[in-house]
Amino acid sequence: MNLSIVIPLLNEEESLAELHRWIAGVMAANSYSYEIVFIDDGSTDGSWNKIQSLSAADPNVKGIRFLRNYGKSQALHAGFARAQGDVVITMDADLQDNPEEIPELYNMITQQGYDLVSGWKKKRYDSVLSKNMPSKLFNWAARKTSGVKLNDFNCGLKAYRLDVVKNIEVSGEMHRYIPVLAKNAGFPKIGEKVVKHQARKYGNTKFGMERFINGFLDLITIWFISKFGKRPMHLFGALGVLMFIIGLLSALYIGFTKLIKLYNHEPAILVTDNPWFYIALTTMIIGTQLFLAGFLGEIILRTKNNEERYKISETL
Repeated sequence: MNLSIVIPLLNEEESLAELHRWIAGVMAANSYSYEIVFIDDGSTDGSWNKIQSLSAADPNVKGIRFLRNYGKSQALHAGFARAQGDVVITMDADLQDNPEEIPELYNMITQQGYDLVSGWKKKRYDSVLSKNMPSKLFNWAARKTSGVKLNDFNCGLKAYRLDVVKNIEVSGEMHRYIPVLAKNAGFPKIGEKVVKHQARKYGNTKFGMERFINGFLDLITIWFISKFGKRPMHLFGALGVLMFIIGLLSALYIGFTKLIKLYNHEPAILVTDNPWFYIALTTMIIGTQLFLAGFLGEIILRTKNNEERYKISETL
């Protein structure tokens, strides 16, 4: 099979039939063998009924339905697990991503040897203040932190080699950072393609300003995971030992100074009356706690079990 097109959605009943016709037309024009995997992320409208009717009429259409809304990352994870095509395309269901871009994305993977190609919505039809400006700031921070040189991390239109999606774990809200996850997993050839962005035709956006706040928090998380996710002791242990040594040396200095003054019969205050003693003691305690945090992190890392992050009620 040439292509798996993975489409997560939430309450997009109005756009599904048109999106399906558009994709099917592009597939037929290029003689691709393909599947379309719709993941209904807990829609409360008639989206699942629409997917059922599309699947009944077209054997290339498959569906996954969540029991409730779990988020885009979990939907992509479920879609990636079911994908079978040599190239996997992800796109949104709101008709803002253009299926006409798929052939060139496919060629960049199959002919130019890219592991992943991310779309870049260079010209956007979103609100400047609520989406465009925060998006530029977010993408700048992501580039600086991750080292992946993309202009648009959050574009839903992306293409992957099949083994890429089978070897990355998309959890939490990490769908924004799939290129970073791919790089960390050992797939360094990541490209970018300018794609057409279209104004939303039906309904309203499902994301608000809070996604940028969450995005920056996730950016910190993925930076930490990429640096210390496999070795938390290297961070917490190092900081803990450093703070403990500083506190211990300070306490020894305070005690040694007191003994010298007593030996020379000089006036000296009690060690417990010296505020620096409590600072040194606190530093030693914090250092011990950080070291234990690293130790516990190593234990958890070696004993953790993979838990289900979502529940599927139906599949087509």
